[in-house]
Amino acid sequence: MTMRFNLKLFLGLVIIAVFFTSFSWWGRCGTPQLADSRIYPDRVDDSAQNNYPHDIQAGKPHQQSEDIDCLINDDYVVNCRREGEEVYVPFGFIEKYFEVYGKVSTVNGRDRFDWQHSYSKVYVPKRTYDPRDIFMSFENYNVEIRDRVKCISGIDGVPISTQWGPQGYFYAIQIAQYALSHYSKNMTEKEPTIVKYVDGANVEENIKQWRALDKASSLTVMYDDDRRESVLRFSSSDVVDMTQTGNPTGLALKLEHVNDLIISLQLKFTSNGSISVSVKLRDTNDVYVIRYVQSSTVINMSGNTVLYGIGNRTRWSRLTRDLFTDLQKGLLLNNKFSRKVKLKNVKIISLVMHGNGLLSDVHLSTTSHLAFFFNAAEWLVTNQDDNGGWPIDVKRTLMPGVMELKPGWYSGMAQGQAISTLTRAFWKTRDRKFVDSALKAIRLFHVPSEKGGIVAMFMDKYVWYEEYPTTPSSFVLNGFIYSLLGLYDLKYLCETIQDVCSPAQVQQTLELYGTGMTSLKTLLPLYDTGCGTTYDLRHVTVPGSAPNVARWDYHTTHINQLLMLATVDDSPILKDVATRWTGYMKGKRAKHN
Repeated sequence: MTMRFNLKLFLGLVIIAVFFTSFSWWGRCGTPQLADSRIYPDRVDDSAQNNYPHDIQAGKPHQQSEDIDCLINDDYVVNCRREGEEVYVPFGFIEKYFEVYGKVSTVNGRDRFDWQHSYSKVYVPKRTYDPRDIFMSFENYNVEIRDRVKCISGIDGVPISTQWGPQGYFYAIQIAQYALSHYSKNMTEKEPTIVKYVDGANVEENIKQWRALDKASSLTVMYDDDRRESVLRFSSSDVVDMTQTGNPTGLALKLEHVNDLIISLQLKFTSNGSISVSVKLRDTNDVYVIRYVQSSTVINMSGNTVLYGIGNRTRWSRLTRDLFTDLQKGLLLNNKFSRKVKLKNVKIISLVMHGNGLLSDVHLSTTSHLAFFFNAAEWLVTNQDDNGGWPIDVKRTLMPGVMELKPGWYSGMAQGQAISTLTRAFWKTRDRKFVDSALKAIRLFHVPSEKGGIVAMFMDKYVWYEEYPTTPSSFVLNGFIYSLLGLYDLKYLCETIQDVCSPAQVQQTLELYGTGMTSLKTLLPLYDTGCGTTYDLRHVTVPGSAPNVARWDYHTTHINQLLMLATVDDSPILKDVATRWTGYMKGKRAKHN
């Protein structure tokens, strides 16, 4: 009896032990392992990521780490760390060696290392490309704040470039991009805040806000026949004390604004005169004066005064200036001022008029995108030459002694983006001069590069509109696609509005665009490196030349352009290539043999 009882007890204990052992192993198999998550990152779920830091904090034993030398390609040594069988290489080395990017961020109170294979962003189109709508993702562009922009011209209201020459010059590509960015911002941003200080309907009340800084200065109301409204007539000395140590002169308007940094006014000088706007940096209380004078001076900085020439203003004209940009560009000329100003730290104090003249429609606003857009569109119309282009008066060197352009060259990209600007100006105004200028711009699409035009031929078969019309040809990809977008914009306009273009012009735009698209689809594979793209095809046209690999922002531009074209062209190659190239930005590579 005792024997049987002990046997039952033993068997029961064995069954219980087996059950608990099996349950324990089943639980371990069902939980993601840290080792697996390190080797197979695609197997990590949220719970594993969240638990990992807690496991460390809970006191899990660590293997002792020690220094170890890493011999790189038998060339040099990097100081690494070893922990058991694992070797850790410093990210500072990895970042430069593999051209990847990373930073420590804090998420939910814990530090995390964020690793990126590229630094640029793909903008997937939300709708079909419309030539009347925003241009690409240009609402995110801020052309005027680029270091290679010297300033915004006070006379023309467009960027002056220093990209390839410190002297400063007008660069049609930059001017068109400036226009297209402001056009796109105008369509995506909320309506600006506008604060009026002088307008014809309330000029009698407006005058009360002004004060004379000296006894010789005066301000009166008069009716102007040209404007057909009442305006302010100012009279004061045109001599300005640049040292600001003497008695102030002129007629002053107190402003005291922080966010409304765009000033706009209708102006007519009847003698020599100038406009001074005082601004203060709120973090330092330093006061600067931005002065606009009737001269051809581009930009100058003296003491705390930034000077811009606005040309002869003896006829009614509108002056619209971004005071933040004008201040920033002036401060960059001051070697003692080494930091960039933050928008929120700039406060407008006052506006002072000097000399003699008439004033109307004075206001401050948060933005004035359309005014800046039309400044550039008007510049393109006014400065287009008889060939239909905008010659670039600076030497451009792609490869020293091999690919060089003398001053006066044309650019297919400039032609395309100018057309995109001009067609949008026409859609906004229906002013014939803009479409006429756009149609005139296609003349250069028929002129070979070697004859001063922009057209190259690949293998004597495929037409290419050159951003840089060098000999030998360079075949820059992004510039070519921008030229195609311009041609598409003009084609769309000619097809949409009857009688804007002649039948011959309609056919011409169709052929130029269609021929270019055929070349693009045929030659796209030549730009694919298997892990990125090339900027151009110099490795094909210049014997022995290495590929000119596109940096990530240009690679992303290629993708963005293809995705945009894919919304108006259903050829699978555009979307397929864009998808593959997007994968390269995540570290994917083409398969090897």
